[in-house]
Amino acid sequence: MSSIPQNPIKRKLKKVLKVLLILYVMIAASLYFLQEKLLFLPTVLEQNYQYEFNHSYEELFLKPEDDVSINAIHFKKENPKGVILYFHGNAGDLSRWGYIAEFFVDKNYDVLIMDYRTYGKSQGKLSEQAFYNDAQYCYEYLLKQYSENDIVLYGRSLGTGIANYLASKYQPRQLILETPYYSILDVARQRFPIFPVKSLLKYEFPSNEFITKVECPITIFHGTNDTVVPYSSAEKLNTVAPEDKTTFITIKGGGHNNLVDFETYRDKIDEVLQ
Repeated sequence: MSSIPQNPIKRKLKKVLKVLLILYVMIAASLYFLQEKLLFLPTVLEQNYQYEFNHSYEELFLKPEDDVSINAIHFKKENPKGVILYFHGNAGDLSRWGYIAEFFVDKNYDVLIMDYRTYGKSQGKLSEQAFYNDAQYCYEYLLKQYSENDIVLYGRSLGTGIANYLASKYQPRQLILETPYYSILDVARQRFPIFPVKSLLKYEFPSNEFITKVECPITIFHGTNDTVVPYSSAEKLNTVAPEDKTTFITIKGGGHNNLVDFETYRDKIDEVLQ
């Protein structure tokens, strides 16, 4: 007796499901094994690269650990209002970010800005703890030259998690967060909702945990048109921040990299840095 042929629709459906399963596993594997390449987009500079900025600066090579070299730029004014320890975003290097940080030098602040490991001239093995350790080293470096009440922590995008971490450990004058996230896990869940990202991520940067321990004034800036870190993630962060210490500034129409173009941001940052 001959067997009944399988329904061709069922055969096609099985093939499609098999392909989808393979794709799912491949993407999940990429999220796990290639996440550093997805999260961090450094550019590398030659060690003898000469920076060109509009303000005078000191170039530093800090040594928080053996086999680690952290390249940093320290802008200095004659009679500064204080010093800003600036943590930049996930792409580029100091040749770009130093220029961006000069915005605050123009406001009569000293600024210390570092390149993370593997960025620019900085060297060393990358890990989430390494971000925190190096940031802490930079903070301690400033404490040798400034009163803690003169230190302003400023984080942008990726750097907001690092600034949050430091603010939870020390007593700076204030904490300023530009385009922050609730956590990297929160952003990943929004971007990859069908994947078990909590099990896949090696980096979490839980700003939501750090910010609850911050005792200094906090100012959050976020644009409604941010396509990198959703505005909703910053709103969520605001819900767990100390209510009596936190000011949340919405930049209507603002994106991820252009808040400085908006009058709302410029006016408020002037007020915050008085």
